[in-house]
Amino acid sequence: MTKLIIYGAAGYTGRMVCANAKAHGLDFVIAGRVKDQGRLELLAAELGAEYRLFTADDRAAAHAAMDGIGVLVNCAGPFMHTAEPLMRACLAAGVHYLDIAAEMDSYRLAETLDAEARAKGIMLLPGCGGSVAMLGSLAGHAAKRVAGPIRLSIALHVTGGFSRGSAVSASENVTAQTLHRIDGALVGRNADEVRAFDFGKGPAMAFPVTLPDLITIWHSTGIPNIETFVYVAEGAFPEGDLAQMPDGPTLEQREANRYHAAVEVTGRDGTVVRSLLDTVNGYTFTTIAAAEAARRVIGGEARPGFQTPATLFGNGFAETIADTRIVDQ
Repeated sequence: MTKLIIYGAAGYTGRMVCANAKAHGLDFVIAGRVKDQGRLELLAAELGAEYRLFTADDRAAAHAAMDGIGVLVNCAGPFMHTAEPLMRACLAAGVHYLDIAAEMDSYRLAETLDAEARAKGIMLLPGCGGSVAMLGSLAGHAAKRVAGPIRLSIALHVTGGFSRGSAVSASENVTAQTLHRIDGALVGRNADEVRAFDFGKGPAMAFPVTLPDLITIWHSTGIPNIETFVYVAEGAFPEGDLAQMPDGPTLEQREANRYHAAVEVTGRDGTVVRSLLDTVNGYTFTTIAAAEAARRVIGGEARPGFQTPATLFGNGFAETIADTRIVDQ
């Protein structure tokens, strides 16, 4: 089955994923909650697409909505509410699951469901777009530059503002513990251990955060010691009542604010290398990458079980998206 369903299509990011799916000429339907019916009707008319209504946690309705579907892309955050029911619905319906989550729990769940997904021949690909795709490509590229990579430090530079949905997800997913990976295990660390990264304009102090890349980069590279950081540009993180935020950054705001990431990898012999990723705004990247990933999965690029963009598409995946490049420092 080659039909795609995009869940959460009425949201800020979901609408852009739909536009990119249409630009790719994909055969797709859009979906979302009953309360979003009005917006879905308008979007369906604009796209010339069918729409389906169901809530993620209504398993019977979700299963029925996946009739004739081969791939689902979940754009409905916070993913702590939608990832598990939709992953399980996909496993029951025989549909490959993709999402754009940046929340740790989605990836831990995919690890937990890996054996079941493999047995059923179904793929779970959380983070098919966004920072996971960016950082996975950057990490894999840099890891190839040393013999026996044993340590990796990676940081994302966020700029240009958040969408309302992303801000809500971030506020609901504040982790009680800051984690890093030591000798293959996830353990706590001091959240005050900031360090400098050069994103192309000199050193900037980034703070440690618990990113899903602690799971995905470990899966794709096997590096046993990984730490993840974020540097948020001034004014990028929202303040005040999130409900009063605009839907998301405008086109002009996205075009004015590119994303960057920096990585440092240490090899077994002590060699240290650094690389930098320079790309379009995170929302632009995410929505292009999600549609491209769906296109490739529909075209047959799928493996059963929990996958990451780097393990499935290779370390060069990010550089196929819009104006993205990786340079060695």
